[in-house]
Amino acid sequence: MKIYFPQWQGSGNGKNIETGAATILQFLNNSEFVKIPLSKIPAGIDGEKQYDINNYQAIKEQLGRLKQEIEKTHPDTLQLIGGDCGLEVVPVSYLNQKYPHLGVIWFDAHADINTPCDSASCNFHGMPLRTLLGEGEKMMDDLLFSKLSEEQIHYVGLRDIDALEQVRLDRGNIYHPKVLDIDHLVATLEAKGIQQLYLHFDFDCLEPSDYEKTYYQVPEGIKIAAAEDCIKALQNNFTVVGSSVLESITTDVEELGPIAEIIHLLMN
Repeated sequence: MKIYFPQWQGSGNGKNIETGAATILQFLNNSEFVKIPLSKIPAGIDGEKQYDINNYQAIKEQLGRLKQEIEKTHPDTLQLIGGDCGLEVVPVSYLNQKYPHLGVIWFDAHADINTPCDSASCNFHGMPLRTLLGEGEKMMDDLLFSKLSEEQIHYVGLRDIDALEQVRLDRGNIYHPKVLDIDHLVATLEAKGIQQLYLHFDFDCLEPSDYEKTYYQVPEGIKIAAAEDCIKALQNNFTVVGSSVLESITTDVEELGPIAEIIHLLMN
């Protein structure tokens, strides 16, 4: 199942996140993508914070729609164009319920593993993994099909980590190397008995000098060629049952040229 869900409310004001997702949808020109409507509840500068989560009501409503759509169709695979990283709580928890040997590869400059009370921004796109672990805001738990374990999470491109996030990563011995080693990643997954993968791809994992049209630009990211090689290696060694492309903000299709191969690898 292919889903277009340009959620931006999880990033606070979300400048160009929705239109950035629309640009990728235009680029792919594929009518198979099911469009999930966004909430009309005020958000952004007009939004409200509840449970230490900005735009909580809008996020909760539209993620509920996403969950209902997936429940209605029971797909074997999911591919999502988004949107901010907070949307991942629904597809990842669904596929985790469906596949007992699932691993999650989190291509991202950020750990996205804050609790609401620990988050400096109170933006939900910094909380999805903590929510998926069952350690986030309990009012969000009904969006989950299942919960992850620490051993399932593997980061690629991580380099901007809040202090309390680092504590959680270390406490859980969560895979987060400073330098990408594809062979080591594959070997780690194989040693854990992981058979299926979900590939979360936030474009800010990339080196900004390679691609800068992202919601955040964080220096010393992974090169586009290395990201492509990593995705291909994972696809060759495991069954990829889900993937996403998130937080690109360009409104110009031509500017997607540098990341075109990544988009095709993850969405085709």
